[in-house]
Amino acid sequence: LMPNPKSGTVTFDVAKALSEIKAGKVEYRVDKTSIIHVPIGKKSFGAEKLHENFKALMDAIVKARPASAKGQYMKSVVLSSTMGPGIKVNPARVLE
Repeated sequence: LMPNPKSGTVTFDVAKALSEIKAGKVEYRVDKTSIIHVPIGKKSFGAEKLHENFKALMDAIVKARPASAKGQYMKSVVLSSTMGPGIKVNPARVLE
C-alpha cells in the first residue's frame, strides 16, 4: 500500500506514528466484495488476548456502521489462521 495521510502513514509527527504502530495499531478496510480481512493477533497471544482483540474489532466495526445502512449489517463472520480453514461464527452471538 502507498503512504496515505488519511491512514496516518504520511505525517510530520514521525515519533507518534511509530509509537502507534509499535503499540499494535491496526487499520482495516472493506474490499469491493464487502469483506474485511484483518489480523486479530498471533498464535503467541493466547486465547484471552485474541478474544479481547476480536471483541474490540467487532465493536469498532459496529461503531463505524453508516447511519444510512439498512437491514442486516453483518451477514457472516469467519475466523481463520493465515492459511488455515475458516471457522464460521454466528454474528448475532458475536454482537452480544
